[in-house]
Amino acid sequence: MKLIFLYGFPGVGKLTVARELAELTGFKLFHNHLTVDLIASVFDFGSEPFVELREKIWLAVFSEAVETDLTGLIFTFAYDPTVRESFVGNAQSIVESSGGDVLFVELTCSMEELERRLTNHSRQEFGKLTSLALFSELINAGAFKNPGIPSPRVVLDITALAPNEAARLIVKELGFRERGPVTDE
Repeated sequence: MKLIFLYGFPGVGKLTVARELAELTGFKLFHNHLTVDLIASVFDFGSEPFVELREKIWLAVFSEAVETDLTGLIFTFAYDPTVRESFVGNAQSIVESSGGDVLFVELTCSMEELERRLTNHSRQEFGKLTSLALFSELINAGAFKNPGIPSPRVVLDITALAPNEAARLIVKELGFRERGPVTDE
């Protein structure tokens, strides 16, 4: 299985690009807020039960995807101080133990564009961060530190790229064809 681990700051456009990427590759999309919103409906964000269940669900989905021989999965992820440092390594171990690959892709954009995107109404659908004041406070507090993500295979500045253009560039950089990965055969 190929796990495209798509990450970046809140508001950078991970889900929008991931949707386009899923269309191009045929890979399933596992959007991180599906799990976050599920657990936050019962437990406070960042509480011990929240952190524990979120990681269990993320890892269980990766494990089942590997077990069922899923061709590819796209996972969106944002830095968050409540994510355990062991999470990324555990995710890699699950995928790589079956011969799969974790392909880290970092999305970036200018701070001006990021601030514009953070206030987009579409972010409210999943209860995402939309407050510029809170974002600034979190940045200043060091909340978006890297939780041990290895060097990315692709770093893409999407400030001026349309989501479909960004997805096409990612497909090209990862060596995939549209609607499936390129094989060595």
